[in-house]
Amino acid sequence: MPAWVVPVFLASAVVSLIASDQLVKALERLGTEFGAPQVLLGLVAAVAADGPELTSTVTALLSGRHALGLGVLFGSNVFNIAALLGLGPFLANRVTFHQKVVVMEGTVAIGVAVAGFATVSGAVAPVPALVLTLAFFVPYVVIAAVPSERLPLPVGWKQWLGGALREEVEETKDAYRPMWRATTGLAAATAGVAVLVVIGASVLMEHSASVGGTALGLPQVVIGGVVLAGVTSLPNAVAAVYLARVGKGAATLSVAMNSNTVNVVGGLALPAVIGGFVVSHLGGGTVFAGAFYLAMTVFVIALAYKGRGLSRGAGGLLLGAYAAFLAALIAIG
Repeated sequence: MPAWVVPVFLASAVVSLIASDQLVKALERLGTEFGAPQVLLGLVAAVAADGPELTSTVTALLSGRHALGLGVLFGSNVFNIAALLGLGPFLANRVTFHQKVVVMEGTVAIGVAVAGFATVSGAVAPVPALVLTLAFFVPYVVIAAVPSERLPLPVGWKQWLGGALREEVEETKDAYRPMWRATTGLAAATAGVAVLVVIGASVLMEHSASVGGTALGLPQVVIGGVVLAGVTSLPNAVAAVYLARVGKGAATLSVAMNSNTVNVVGGLALPAVIGGFVVSHLGGGTVFAGAFYLAMTVFVIALAYKGRGLSRGAGGLLLGAYAAFLAALIAIG
């Protein structure tokens, strides 16, 4: 293995994660300045926080390392569930969710996960899969951005959605770091620079991981699903510890589901259609990773709905499931 691989990988990973954190701060500041609803603000923050894994995924696809890219995407999504919805409740003993929030977030998350698995398994062509993905994602964005009373829906639906949104705001209120006090101009400049740094550092991180993993004889999907996915998603593990410590573990559901949805939309559905990348029939490892992500999403939503939250035992189950995922992915390759 070339001597430069490890130091370049570690340095680029650190820089990418720091820049991603600065991007989240800047976008949160800008969103608040322009009066973005809190649910929409959470979605924007998810896009920023997902910068390293999204860039690594797209870079791998552009470089022809499709299995590595999909490994990053699905591995990150499984890690997010384990870290945020497994580690959080495990540390906090129990995290309670409003059932309406579970239904709203879960419907979108499961729908997008089904579309993602259908794409990677080859069951559905990329264009219909993108349509299916957007059929769940776009209404969620609209609901998050537009007051429920202004939506062209029956009165009963408006009332239900209004209640769900109020409950989600209650769960996520004050769940994040104190608001960065900066001028709008400084926040915008910081966001612009941070985007460029995230992209540049993530490209280097993906390339060095690919070179190092290939030199060690590791399958691409293992390099992406174990190494890159774990490193790029580390902030979510930190977030889980922080939210559990400050008693805001309820925010982990929307954080995890938003992050995973953004990954599939930006790292799979859109690139498969716009870039024409081959994202199906890439081997058992990628299909397994996609299937596990779907199964884990359904499992955690079912647990959260039935138990009106997640207990320490449920958190332990999710952490154990992630360990099983890693072992199986390495074995399948």
